[in-house]
Amino acid sequence: MSNTRENSCNVLLTTAYFEPGNRAGGPVRSISRIIDTAGSHITIKTLTRDRDLGSPTPYSGLSGKWVSRGSTKVFYLNTSSVRQWFKLIKQIQRQRFTFIYCNSLWEPHFSVLPILAARLGLIPVRRILLAPRGELSPGALGLKRRKKRSFLAVWKPLLRSDAVLWHASTDLEAADIRRVWPKAMIEVVEDQIDLPLEPAIPESMPEAPLKAVFISRISPMKNLHTTLRALSLCTDPITFSIYGPIEDEAYWNKCLEIIQGIPINIDVCYRGVLPAGAVRETFTKYDLFIFPTLGENFGHVIAESLSASCAVICSDKTPWSDVLSGGGGIALSSPSADLLSKEIQRFSRMTADERRDLRIRVGDSYRRWRHHTNDVNILERAVRRLNSKGFSS
Repeated sequence: MSNTRENSCNVLLTTAYFEPGNRAGGPVRSISRIIDTAGSHITIKTLTRDRDLGSPTPYSGLSGKWVSRGSTKVFYLNTSSVRQWFKLIKQIQRQRFTFIYCNSLWEPHFSVLPILAARLGLIPVRRILLAPRGELSPGALGLKRRKKRSFLAVWKPLLRSDAVLWHASTDLEAADIRRVWPKAMIEVVEDQIDLPLEPAIPESMPEAPLKAVFISRISPMKNLHTTLRALSLCTDPITFSIYGPIEDEAYWNKCLEIIQGIPINIDVCYRGVLPAGAVRETFTKYDLFIFPTLGENFGHVIAESLSASCAVICSDKTPWSDVLSGGGGIALSSPSADLLSKEIQRFSRMTADERRDLRIRVGDSYRRWRHHTNDVNILERAVRRLNSKGFSS
């Protein structure tokens, strides 16, 4: 194995969102875990937006500043500020980076611009490490298809090189990448998580209408409208809570139109955005997480639901199908509104004892999965790949 000096590297990590402190949720918490578990031989500079998703207000006192997170420095950028861009570029150009690690394929400010700068030699960097985060799945590519096809026609040649190493969270995502870049060099490293080894212990639940929940970004990719149409077909009393940032206003308006026509036996409520630390606790209060997503490269929110012993209904376009079929819920191959409504009603007709037994099975399924997860740092793996013959210089 190479010694520490050989393995040492300087990484420029770019991500659209990285909340300060420990507020981050979902995929952003995976980024936090990467940063926090990297060895001392890896120096990381992180670039990110200075505000939450969809927020007009920056984080207090952070905009345009480098902030320490352990041994890592994070720069919170106002993407509309020319002054901040010049300050950032000047500081970056003084350093040499082993990797630039971009956490998106499409994001204009924190992926497209940094990759172009690296390819043009404006950022002194040896290699590009790129995590598409599910953006190359068939479901994702099916949204705004013409725009993405045009983008890829220009983008593919720039990334067809041995200077690019791809980070896939699963073998499924690796296959998605190879459909577009057949000769891509890929490291398959599961997203790092900080969830407990043991699931939450389910409490006794009284006989009551089914309590279902949706916790995720509100965007076409997450397919909330299909859940709402399914609920419209249900005849049993059900309460359904929606949590998450509204990423796409036009899509949310489409969802609101469906909600207005939902029958009175279905109680639907939008409850805003949850603090990241409250997601798992919130799941413990519900019987069922309904999530017919068009695709997930990992699906951190599914892991959080299972860790709370809350059953999951989702599509089979995630890496979780085996865990769900093992007791965690159901993965539907084609989650139409009609099929989804039938599954929801099957859950709604369970007795309180049956629901508790189900929650115990969900927790058992999570425990089996969690005890076999590997906490592998992608930057550590990329450094080893760089120093091997498999990623030539």
